[in-house]
Amino acid sequence: MKKEYRIKKNEAFQEVFQKGSSFANRQLVLYYKKQETADAHFRIGLSVSKKLGNAVMRNKIKRYLRQAFHELDEQVVRGYDFIVIARQPAKDMAYQELKKSLIHVLWKSHLLKQPSRKNKEKQ
Repeated sequence: MKKEYRIKKNEAFQEVFQKGSSFANRQLVLYYKKQETADAHFRIGLSVSKKLGNAVMRNKIKRYLRQAFHELDEQVVRGYDFIVIARQPAKDMAYQELKKSLIHVLWKSHLLKQPSRKNKEKQ
């Protein structure tokens, strides 16, 4: 995931929280907001609380989420800012489980295009 596709500034996080919509499951909370330029690449911001574990655990969860977004790059709807917040059950999940959970919240939010046949064969 390229660095220009990440949300780092607090103001950008707050704008998505306040003006955007959200959807959640047991492992993840997804906040999303439409960007001004609809054809722009989506941007992601990740939040993993210290309650989930030490720095190693938190960084592992963030790596997993970044990789999942990277693999879903072609399927995620363009022109949105996403904030993903990891909940307590996420720390005990393997990569494939976390990716499946992310797909679930994106699908329920109508932000995931129809999966291609190639991606179905990989899973």
